[in-house]
Amino acid sequence: MKKEKSEQEVRLTLEALCVTGEHCMQEMREKMMRWGIDDEVQQRILNHLVENRFIDEERYARAFVKDKAKYNKWGRRKIEQALWAKRIPQETIREALDEVDGEEYVETLRRLLKQKKASLSNRTTDQYTLNRQLLRFALGRGFTYDIIRQCIDTDYDEDMD
Repeated sequence: MKKEKSEQEVRLTLEALCVTGEHCMQEMREKMMRWGIDDEVQQRILNHLVENRFIDEERYARAFVKDKAKYNKWGRRKIEQALWAKRIPQETIREALDEVDGEEYVETLRRLLKQKKASLSNRTTDQYTLNRQLLRFALGRGFTYDIIRQCIDTDYDEDMD
């Protein structure tokens, strides 16, 4: 038989978790729901975590955007959708995404496309098929169509020189 956690035990467990890394309210809510914590108790604990700055949605969004753009090499759309799924407010998402350096973002996409192109070039002979595969790949990473086209067209022009 599983022992239920007291409100204080849950609060201390979540505080310890928040100290080790950034978390959002939705993640904490999901954990408490899995543990079978009453809605009223959940709300009190969430209020405590926010008031004591264990949870900060803006700080979380900025860290999430930075990590996903830099290390996972995700595009803006994929990052935005992931944050939306975590119920981060749209304004907070937009502000965090605005902090992404535009030149670095485009350069990340260029490197990804170059790597993907190298892996596809030996299998694909015509440029149309290659570009279509690169486009599909980059869209899957969350980059927008216009920036992908810009990179593919620019890189294609450079290959012609």
